[in-house]
Amino acid sequence: MKLWGGRFTKEENQLVHNFNESLSFDQKFYRQDIRGSIAHVTMLARQGIVSEEDKDKIIGGLEEIFKELDEGRLSFTKEHEDIHSFVEANLIERIGEAGKRLHTGRSRNDQVALDMKLYCRDEIEEIDRLVKGLLGAILKIMEEHADTCMPGFTHLQKAQPVTLAHHMGAYFEMFYRDRTRLYDVRERMNYCPLGCGALAGTTYPLDREYTAELLGFYGPTLNSMDSVSDRDYVIELLSALSTIAMHLSRFSEEIIIWNSNEYRFVELDDAYSTGSSIMPQKKNPDIAELVRGKTGRVYGALMSILTTMKGIPLAYDKDMQEDKELTFDAIDTVKGCLALFTGMISTMTFRKDVMEESAKNGFTNATDAADYLVNHGVPFRDAHGIVGQLVLYCIERDMALEDMTLEEFKAVSPVFEEDVYEAISLKTCVEKRVTIGAPGQAAMRQVIELCRRRMEE
Repeated sequence: MKLWGGRFTKEENQLVHNFNESLSFDQKFYRQDIRGSIAHVTMLARQGIVSEEDKDKIIGGLEEIFKELDEGRLSFTKEHEDIHSFVEANLIERIGEAGKRLHTGRSRNDQVALDMKLYCRDEIEEIDRLVKGLLGAILKIMEEHADTCMPGFTHLQKAQPVTLAHHMGAYFEMFYRDRTRLYDVRERMNYCPLGCGALAGTTYPLDREYTAELLGFYGPTLNSMDSVSDRDYVIELLSALSTIAMHLSRFSEEIIIWNSNEYRFVELDDAYSTGSSIMPQKKNPDIAELVRGKTGRVYGALMSILTTMKGIPLAYDKDMQEDKELTFDAIDTVKGCLALFTGMISTMTFRKDVMEESAKNGFTNATDAADYLVNHGVPFRDAHGIVGQLVLYCIERDMALEDMTLEEFKAVSPVFEEDVYEAISLKTCVEKRVTIGAPGQAAMRQVIELCRRRMEE
C-alpha cells in the first residue's frame, strides 16, 4: 500500500521502488514509530478529532503489532515503502476503518523527524551508559596505580616522569567531556516535531504541547518548516560520536605501542588478543587496532551527512533519507567499540617494573636536575645548558643521570651537592609536583575523589 497512491495512474517501477524504499533500514525504529503513533492518537482523541472508541482500537492494534515485532512473529515485507506505511497497513488490516484515521493531522515528514529524534535520544542514553562504564574502568586503574611510575611523553620522546594514574586520568577527562557533549546534544534536540505536518502545520486543533509531554519532550518545536527539515541533532550526535571514536583511537594507539616488544608496558588478556596464522610467537592487539580503524568509519558518517545537508533548500527533501543508514551504523560501531575497549582495558596487566625502568632510562628527571640548580641560585637558562651537558655525557657512556658520581656532577657544575640524588629520584620528581592536575600523590588522590563524584553527575 502506498500512502500517496491516489494521485498516480501508473504503478511504481520496481527499480524506482527499490531505490526509493527505506523499510530495509528504517525498520530499526519500529518501536519509536509505534510509540509516536500511540501518543498522536491519544492526543487526537483528547482533542475530539477521533472518537475514544477508535482511539482504543488503534492503540490496541498498535500494541499488538509492537508485541509481534518484538517477539519475531511479524516480519517486514518488501512491498512496503517504509516503516510508517508498514505499520499503518498492518493496523488497517487488523482493525479496519479506524486504522485509516491514525494519520489525521500528521505527515510522514513530521513522523520521520519524530522517529529519528526518539531513536537518537534512546541511543544517546545507551551510549552514555557505555561511556560511563569505560570511565569506571579507567578510574579503577587510577585508584590502583597512583604510585606506579612511568615516563610521560611528548613527540613520542620520554619527557618527564608521571604515574600511570596520571596518564589514565588524561583519558578520564576526555571521556568525561564526551559524556557532557552527549548531554548537550540531548538537551538541544529534546523538542517534539510531531504536529508540524509536511511543512506548514495543520488545520486540525492539535495539542502539540500534550503530544510532546506524552513523549517526554520539553515542548513542541516552534517552526514547522525547520522541524521537518532539521537534522542538526544528527550532525551533532555524529560529531560527538566522532570525538568519542577519536579518543578511543588515541587510547588504542598507546595500547598498541605499549603492547609492543620494545615497550612491554602491558600484557593483553588472551580473550582480547589474536595470534598469527604463520608466526606462533605472535600475540596481536587486534581489538585496539580495529577500534583505531573503525574511527574512520564514524568520521565518514559525519562527513556524509554534512555533505548531504549542505545544499538542501527548505523544507523536507528526499535527500534526508540518507541520514539513517549512516547514523545507525555509526551508533552501532561506537557502541561496539566502547563495550570491547572497556573489556580490554579492564583485563590487561600493567608491567610496573618495566614502566619504572623505562622512566629511569629516559632522562625524564632532566628538568628536575635543572630545577635543582635554579633552587641553588643558577639562572634557568644556564641550568638548562648545564643539564644538557650532563645528558650528553651520560649518553656517551650509556648511563643515567642518577648513575653519575658526585665528582662527575661537580666537574660540570660545582653547585651540585650530595642532595642532588634525592632531588632527581623518580619518587621525588613525581611527588613534588603537588599542584592540582599534577601526578603527585596528594594531588592525584584529590583528583581521583573528584572523578568519583563526577561519575554520578
